[in-house]
Amino acid sequence: MCVGLVMSEHSAIDVEPVSFGERLATSPVFAALFRDGMALVEETASYLDGPGRQESKKLPRAASLVYATESMRLTTRLMQLASWLLLHRAVKEGEMSLAQASKEKTKVRLSTGDRGDPQAIALLPEKLQGLIARSKKLQTEVMRLDATIHAPIGEPRTWSNPVERQLGLLKAAFEQDRV
Repeated sequence: MCVGLVMSEHSAIDVEPVSFGERLATSPVFAALFRDGMALVEETASYLDGPGRQESKKLPRAASLVYATESMRLTTRLMQLASWLLLHRAVKEGEMSLAQASKEKTKVRLSTGDRGDPQAIALLPEKLQGLIARSKKLQTEVMRLDATIHAPIGEPRTWSNPVERQLGLLKAAFEQDRV
């Protein structure tokens, strides 16, 4: 009886921890983010090609320049976010591994970059302001998820507790918010 207990404890230590990043990439959280992100891309394209174009023609010259600049930033931001979402959907669908997605995601720029002047953005039509705000919120969510999914694993080591690595990944993800 004592031998069985020792063997099961030993087996639990030898088992690799579950990859939190891989699980998160295939989770309902990711599915909802993907759905919302792609819907925002579609809504933005529809707005900029239709009502947004009409609204931009009615703007004064200074606001028109801001409109052109911010709509370009918005579309660029959304293209990068859509690329990231599509890469990770491929992981979810089993079309590529998380390691392959990590390699490919280096081509995607998630950084916040120039956030735009709030006073200048206030000159824009309300709908465009809302789309910009929603895209920035999506960007923050994707960056948080990216930091969690792709948290560096570090040097291989023997884990004294199978949950220890997962707690470290969680800690790293929440520390990203403070930066």
